[in-house]
Amino acid sequence: MKLARIAAFVIAALAASPAAAGELKWNDWSDGLFARATAEKRFVILDLEAVWCHWCHVMEKTTYADPEVQSLLAEKYIPVRVDQDANPDLSSRYGDWGWPATIVFGPDGTEIAKIRGYIEPPRMQALLKAIIDDPTPGPSVGEAFDVKPAASAFLTKAQREQLSRNYNESYEEKLGGWGGLQKYIDADSMDLAISRGETGDAIAARRARQTLDAALALIDPVWGGVFQYSEGGSWQKPHFEKIMSFQAQYLRQYSQAYALWKDERYLAAARKIERYLAEFMQGPDGAFYVSQDADLNHDIDGHKYYVLADAERRKLGMPRIDRNLYARENGWAISGLAAYYNVSNDAKALASAERAAKWVLANRLRTDGGFNHGEKDRGGPFIGDTLAMGQAFLDLYAATGNREWLSAAAKAGDFVATFRDEAGGFFTSKKSEARTGVFAKPAKLLDDQVQVSRFMNMLNRYFGNEAYREHASHAMRYLASASAEMARPLPGVLLADEELAIEPTHVTIVGHKDDKRALALHALARALPARYKRLEWLDLREGKLPNPDVEYPDLGEPAAFACSNRICSFPSFNAEELAATVKQMAKLKPQRSALN
Repeated sequence: MKLARIAAFVIAALAASPAAAGELKWNDWSDGLFARATAEKRFVILDLEAVWCHWCHVMEKTTYADPEVQSLLAEKYIPVRVDQDANPDLSSRYGDWGWPATIVFGPDGTEIAKIRGYIEPPRMQALLKAIIDDPTPGPSVGEAFDVKPAASAFLTKAQREQLSRNYNESYEEKLGGWGGLQKYIDADSMDLAISRGETGDAIAARRARQTLDAALALIDPVWGGVFQYSEGGSWQKPHFEKIMSFQAQYLRQYSQAYALWKDERYLAAARKIERYLAEFMQGPDGAFYVSQDADLNHDIDGHKYYVLADAERRKLGMPRIDRNLYARENGWAISGLAAYYNVSNDAKALASAERAAKWVLANRLRTDGGFNHGEKDRGGPFIGDTLAMGQAFLDLYAATGNREWLSAAAKAGDFVATFRDEAGGFFTSKKSEARTGVFAKPAKLLDDQVQVSRFMNMLNRYFGNEAYREHASHAMRYLASASAEMARPLPGVLLADEELAIEPTHVTIVGHKDDKRALALHALARALPARYKRLEWLDLREGKLPNPDVEYPDLGEPAAFACSNRICSFPSFNAEELAATVKQMAKLKPQRSALN
């Protein structure tokens, strides 16, 4: 009956012609939101948008300007608008619904409807009317289930086979890429393919390269930087948002792909992204901005603007750059720049990464060791900011050998541990978005569990501290149980499982840090193809490494040692020897499927 009523409303609304309307008054998300909704007997409609989002702008111009939509909202709703970049708790909870995401709640905070993407005016009219008439939850609201953590921190063989099957079936053999009509590089899927490609998996290597080759079409040929995605099942129809998460990811992965396959196109792609970050996204104090809009304005969208040459673009004006400075986005940028420096040896890229890290430490570090998201956070602290910065510190340590970065990573890890729920997993935020309905239980996102497990595992590898490994295992036990309920591809769970079970490629440079021969060996080690790598620099004048699990001899001259799967190499003294050793170490890594 409810679907029939919605259909009737849609037919009626399609016959109506919208007239000019005034500006809709939006509310902020606040602690008293649902108390007000209950008192006024109103529904809450949340417009979770992004300032860079093309369809968010279209929806603002059409749907929320429609007089019938405005009348319905004024009658029975509290409209709330939230910038998803500024509110990681809400964006994490509803990230699967894309931007714009439209969530309708009852006065008590129960979810009634969740809609992904643009909603045209007639459909919005129908939705609002149908909910007023019948506020029972619709089919978009799935039944929540409690996750009871698994007994083991590792996936079972059957789970791993099923997750691998889901992952493989999600690959589009004709055009490349994992997923459906929207074409982009899925971060975890590519990391898993590169990791398997390193060990000689020809199918994984082919898929990674096919996708990397296709995604070159998403790089802006004029300014550099990568567009968010392409639509319509094609790599040639981009949506023109430039978002930091994609810039950092593609910069890192094209750099790592160049290290593995030495394809100059991949290094050129990474260079174009790094140039865009340096010229457009880095502020005067060194910190990185969040995003650049897809459109110049309502009249000149990205399709008209981004076909123009540099001078023509600048003559019209610059698409809006979101100049907020968030710890999370800076952490992502730092990791991408470190990966690029590793293969390019571009000192400017490393200087940019270190400058951003120092800015975040000076401006976003909390007294309890974690990081705030922005200058003024509504919620939080959020686990994502400290995870991103902690990983950035590990990447800077590998890139420089500076132990101060490793100490900073350890402090970040200790703060991440405070998000732990002894009942299973890690919370996304220290504060709940509200105290009622779906918000009575704090969110625990699968992606956060994946990142916690991988980050804590690497901290354990660098420090030999079993507490870090136990935190990684705690996150994995949650993932092992939660993933059993899901049919969608979860390559991040496979990555976390593999990394917890298998030692990283461990390369150590032994020699003074002011010795040119040691510097040259470190540069070679940085550029070697190992996505899952523990890279350290032992200068005996600084004392032992934090995890001295291998005793290295003093040979009287700088040398490099590689270890993997409890096997260590002879010392290497030049590029050819070190490259051959690391390649051999990669082949010695056991396949995860053989471990149980």
